[in-house]
Amino acid sequence: MPKGRRVAGADGSTADASELALLVPEDLCDGRRWATMESRPRRTRLRSVVGVCLLLALSGIIYLGYFCPDHVCALTNREIKESVRLSEGLLAPVGPAGSGLSSVSIELDRNGLLSVHPAFKLQSVQGSLGYDDVFANDTFQFDINAHDVMVFLHIQKTGGTLFGKHLVRDLDLQRPCSCQRRRKRCFCFRPNRNENWLFSRYSTGWKCGLHADWTELTSCVDTELNKIEGEGIKRRYFYITIIRDPVARYLSEFRHVQRGATWRGARHWCGGTQTNIPQCYTGPSWQGVTLEQFMACSYNLANNRQTRMLADLSIVGCYNSTLSGTDRDRLMLASAKHNLQFMPFFMLTEYQKVGQYSFEETFGMRFAVAFEQHNATLSAATMATLRADQLDAVRRLNNLDLELYEFAKNLAFQRFKRLRDRDPYFVQRFQHLGELPSRQSATEFNWDSVIEDTTDNE
Repeated sequence: MPKGRRVAGADGSTADASELALLVPEDLCDGRRWATMESRPRRTRLRSVVGVCLLLALSGIIYLGYFCPDHVCALTNREIKESVRLSEGLLAPVGPAGSGLSSVSIELDRNGLLSVHPAFKLQSVQGSLGYDDVFANDTFQFDINAHDVMVFLHIQKTGGTLFGKHLVRDLDLQRPCSCQRRRKRCFCFRPNRNENWLFSRYSTGWKCGLHADWTELTSCVDTELNKIEGEGIKRRYFYITIIRDPVARYLSEFRHVQRGATWRGARHWCGGTQTNIPQCYTGPSWQGVTLEQFMACSYNLANNRQTRMLADLSIVGCYNSTLSGTDRDRLMLASAKHNLQFMPFFMLTEYQKVGQYSFEETFGMRFAVAFEQHNATLSAATMATLRADQLDAVRRLNNLDLELYEFAKNLAFQRFKRLRDRDPYFVQRFQHLGELPSRQSATEFNWDSVIEDTTDNE
């Protein structure tokens, strides 16, 4: 950050006082040149010169704040403006006015959801820290040297594979993850001992099942780490995830299944037992399925997948619920919102830079690369070919996810604004994400050269 005195512009941008001084002729502002004049004319002329100086200074501020080109001032970055606009425009209240990041339980009471199922309680996972725990203390930092563990809940087709690679490959750490070329696994150990600080596909593998959901992870992670590292360790867990536009995510999953993906390794563990979900196809895969066939299967877990994977399914009777469909959906959505709000970090697939900045500021860790926004996806190409009735059908099948996504978008930008407002160097930080003076680029490990682990059926 420049150490010179800064002058604030009308839109919050700043400029060095020395830069503004260049816009004002020095001889006009030098009062000493009038020292030999008579008293009254001198005061009159001095007032005129001061007025000119103020006018020029104001003009300079306005120029720097509004009209200075990006490549000159670097203070009107389009992405920053867009992020700020979104963070301010999407902030629909989550709770009562003045309550800040209020609990979803307020919304539940208002909608009468607690009366649907008296046993339903919004509880945090034992040993886990949530958003309020992290932000209650301004000095909080993820303690990689102690017993903090980051748990990545990877929902299919949200961009989690790329983010998972960023976690094990691109974080600037004292002891970087050690990745093996012939296996899609990395050892992500603490600086002072061989204990895992990251629980994810690329660090520990699918220990809790392929694409384990909230219900599976929260009942499994501690047990699995105890098997690896021994019991008696009191860990602090931090759950993170990625949310994507539901229509785009659904179509992406459809295209993935159409190419042969099945996720047969998923366990669907809930309530102490593994649930066998009927398959929508016969044979080894559903390769070549049409969109109509994909949507017609009532057992298709692609429908509202994000809501189901973020909810505590035990509160609705797992996969064999006796509740009515409406009550089950309302409870599941309420639980998903609560768990998402509890997470100290989640990001939106559609806002990569906002997600990167929020992660780095939340956990005090830095990536050595800037996240890229990939908008030209297969789902976008597929969406362009859909008829209006097909698009409406996709939306109906994902109505819970659509509501969850709007909730997530508001919450994500509310958190982003909170981080932005407390960061005096936000403009510089946001413009230079991924640029670290101590590290010129990401590690040279090339994931494209590794042998694919086909058992993942990713």
